[in-house]
Amino acid sequence: MRTVFFDVDTQIDFLFPAGALYVPGAERILPAIAKLNQYAASHGILVVSTMDAHAENDPEFRDWPAHCVVGTAGQAKPASTLLDRRAVLSSQACGMQLAEVDQLLVEKQWLDCFRNPNLNPMLAELTADRFVVYGVVTEICVRFAALGLLATGERVEVVTDATKNLSEEGRERFFAEFVDGGGKLISVAEICG
Repeated sequence: MRTVFFDVDTQIDFLFPAGALYVPGAERILPAIAKLNQYAASHGILVVSTMDAHAENDPEFRDWPAHCVVGTAGQAKPASTLLDRRAVLSSQACGMQLAEVDQLLVEKQWLDCFRNPNLNPMLAELTADRFVVYGVVTEICVRFAALGLLATGERVEVVTDATKNLSEEGRERFFAEFVDGGGKLISVAEICG
């Protein structure tokens, strides 16, 4: 079984109280995110880390406060979530070599990571049959990633204690939708032992 981990939008602007679009309590999942990413690296599992990469006048800022502007501290991932051998997958059409990469930073300007035109071709190249998803925000970007991966027909798991939500109701609604669609809810302990 070829597994790929999906670390969704674990960036400073979302994870910390000083962040531009802080998810309350998100800093508490940081140790779980770091543990999952390190586990993946030590077991030869690729980590696909989606990352908002907005311009200063991004259209998304009509709906959300400005956040994760390219080049700002808030756009960065915390050091504990980064792996040594990493590469960036631009949101501009491009080719990608995945050899010798432990972590792929997938840029996105939309809530749905699958709007990056390079993501589906990259997934096809990987030929994974299991995806493990975690990050923020549970009922928004994690939802888009998990449901998009379910559409591949492969096994998809969401790590419930490595996600953080804005709304309990939204979280529970997404989890029900995800399980009804064939997804599985798991914990960090079930993966990392």
